[in-house]
Amino acid sequence: QVQLVESGGRLVQAGDSLRLSCVVSGITDNKYSMAWFRQSPGKEREFVAGMAWYGGVPYWRDYADAMKSRLTISRDDVMGPLYLQMDYLKPEDTAVYYCATGSGSDSHAVSAYTHWGQGTQVTVSS
Repeated sequence: QVQLVESGGRLVQAGDSLRLSCVVSGITDNKYSMAWFRQSPGKEREFVAGMAWYGGVPYWRDYADAMKSRLTISRDDVMGPLYLQMDYLKPEDTAVYYCATGSGSDSHAVSAYTHWGQGTQVTVSS
């Protein structure tokens, strides 16, 4: 059973940096993807950043175009957490950030991801 647990969200000020973590367990597929999404009140859940692996080797890394210059998604090894480094945070980045896993389809779509964490709240004050 795949389980994901996010952490690292908190209240920060505009311009600050923040690193979110996602601990995942139970993945058995040789090819899979992991991604960060976010959702703010009244808005649809949106893709933030994602990675995919085949045989333990990363082959895809992508970012939402509007945020690309401020993000870094990383994972030190296939047994470790997935990280999302966010720099120069803005009030409009306020949202619940979710970690998810999928089958490795290199997709930004919510529907491509089958397992989700409970989310971690990021609040950016102006």
